[in-house]
Amino acid sequence: MTDFERKVYRIIFNMTRFGKNPSMEQLKRKTGKDEQTIRAAVKNLMRQRKLMWDKKKRIWIII
Repeated sequence: MTDFERKVYRIIFNMTRFGKNPSMEQLKRKTGKDEQTIRAAVKNLMRQRKLMWDKKKRIWIII
């Protein structure tokens, strides 16, 4: 896991702990990166089985 992936993971983890899902705009503001970079990091985290998206509940699941 790269430093940026770890940063995105921690942001998602901390926000979901309090029942909030971070939007793309929030992730852009907190990381200072563009949408493509954030999407690539999230896809890598999903491939590594660190994150899952529950389509029915529309929430992130931290594994």
